[in-house]
Amino acid sequence: MNTASPFFADITSSRFNSDAVLDLSTGGKVLIISDFHMGDGGRADDLSRNGPLVCDLLEKYYYPGGWYLILNGDIEELQRYSLEKIRARWRSLYEIFDLFASGGRLYKTLGNHDETLVFEKDYPYALYNAVRVETGVVPVFVYHGHQSSKVYSGYNHVIRLLLRYIVKPFGIKNISSARDPHRRFHVEREAYTFSLAHNCVSVIGHTHRPLFESLGRFDYIKFEIERLCRAYPGLSGEQRRRVADEIKTLRFEMAKLKRSERRDVLRQSLYGDDMAVPCLFNSGSAIGRKGISAIELDGESIALVYWFTEGEGKNFVSRGGYRVDKVSGRMRAVLNSDTLEFIKAKIELLGRWPAQVSAS
Repeated sequence: MNTASPFFADITSSRFNSDAVLDLSTGGKVLIISDFHMGDGGRADDLSRNGPLVCDLLEKYYYPGGWYLILNGDIEELQRYSLEKIRARWRSLYEIFDLFASGGRLYKTLGNHDETLVFEKDYPYALYNAVRVETGVVPVFVYHGHQSSKVYSGYNHVIRLLLRYIVKPFGIKNISSARDPHRRFHVEREAYTFSLAHNCVSVIGHTHRPLFESLGRFDYIKFEIERLCRAYPGLSGEQRRRVADEIKTLRFEMAKLKRSERRDVLRQSLYGDDMAVPCLFNSGSAIGRKGISAIELDGESIALVYWFTEGEGKNFVSRGGYRVDKVSGRMRAVLNSDTLEFIKAKIELLGRWPAQVSAS
């Protein structure tokens, strides 16, 4: 990867926009969420299914809880709809954005589907390519992720015309890199390599695939099965039966993933032959079929969370055995979490060879 490309150079040099820095080192917490793809409310509007859930979790949980909000790209679907139509349909959601913005708690990055916002003279929110979050432990860069793709950086205007005048009239929903395993892998690999080169954490969106500590769901399941198998011989009775049932469930989920992905893509690894370095995270998207995934971050820890309406995402959450909290009629599960100190230690010890570390 060319880490000297204009985008990656900007977020690590003195030219980085100092206004796009969020300091959590003395306290505070931030929700990072991406890929709303807000439309006009019609049948091809990607947010139609989860719109009420998005409004509820922002208005009833994160805003009164004092959270900062980073909208990490592709919030408006400007490749298919005009901003005027989007704002008319999602007026209530913009009012919630206004609440965060009025308290200085809103940060908004650009994605490939909403990058033309920079030409909107009356757009009410500041826009950034990236946000640097100072945690006091390890630097965290939040950016959409499409910047590493030559297709989107060089031909986004062509894609925009295709989506607005050919795809949209047929009611076809979003067809981004989230539908293509190879493109998804390329985006994630580029962001992972960048993070390794700079000993930092990246949080991206764009691919619609949640990642925690550089692991997708398939890789995570493999490591989790291995951990449970190691624990199994030392257990007995009910504990042993419970672990056996959990392994059976995980194998079932792995089989489902194999059917939905191409086998050659599943064999690819972000980290090559080395151990996974936990430097890449992906918040997923707000347009999942059964729920919404997002990243929660404070000065001490990071978590991948999943919001859903009772009954909609119940099977997925019950299979994983996650703790679920009910908030104003909505369900919130923590899929994974870890401390930033642990993540920093693994990045420092595994991210670069000792010779590189001593020379830097």
